Amino acid sequence: MNLIYSFIDAALPFEWLSPMFMKNAFLAILIACPLFGMLGTSVVSNRMSFFSDAIGHSALTGIALGVIIGIRDVTISMIVFSLILGFAIISVKRKGKSSSDTIIGVFSSTAVALGIVLLSAGGNFAKYQKYLVGDILSIQPEEILLLICAAIVLLVVWFVFYNRMLLVSMHSVFAKSRGIKTFLIEQIFALLTAVIVTVSIRWTGLLVINSLLVLPAAASRLVSRSTGRYTLLSVIISLVSGILGLALSYQFNTASGASIVLVNAVLFMGCLAFTIVRRQN
Repeated sequence: MNLIYSFIDAALPFEWLSPMFMKNAFLAILIACPLFGMLGTSVVSNRMSFFSDAIGHSALTGIALGVIIGIRDVTISMIVFSLILGFAIISVKRKGKSSSDTIIGVFSSTAVALGIVLLSAGGNFAKYQKYLVGDILSIQPEEILLLICAAIVLLVVWFVFYNRMLLVSMHSVFAKSRGIKTFLIEQIFALLTAVIVTVSIRWTGLLVINSLLVLPAAASRLVSRSTGRYTLLSVIISLVSGILGLALSYQFNTASGASIVLVNAVLFMGCLAFTIVRRQN
């Protein structure tokens, strides 16, 4: 890591990158934001933004279960619970008669309430409020390695299943007629989203994690006319927002996750304005 830190000092001699914790946060941004940009395109295309939000809020229950069981690192229990919840939502959505947003809402509200009840029962809920807003400035080198592993998993799944995921998001009935196992593809997408969201929550905060996924993809979709450009621009918007938001949070001493979301929102409004002007001309 010392070699990487030295390279950052030489290539980017900015004041806000001088502290060691800012270097770690910067490296995390370089890894996590492209993940959000890529995965966000599938979230938006599949109209599953509410799903990723439900996974994020269910982290409280994962934390509570980890505390009750006695797991030292609650990230493990968070991931396990999010995987179970993601699988359950997609399974019920496929077999139930209720709409997707209703099913997701039921699971989400139940998981959040259960998490709050379990954590508050011991009188230690305040101890876990840090997960609400996150703290990317506290990320450690070994946790950056966890993000790298998540990135590798996403890239492998992306290249193997992307075309099938795209076809299922566009027309699931047609995809099924072409021999694609739509339920399997939906589950892969759901479980992948659950893992990425849960791994990132500790540093981004469960209150803004969904915005980090949705806003870059939503902005990109406004100005993109091809699938490739849609994904690439989403990654670029996410990365630019992450770096600029991190720098602004250092300068103004604000929460990093929320600052990044606000930059994302400004870029979204810019893309929206560009689209409106283009249509009028």
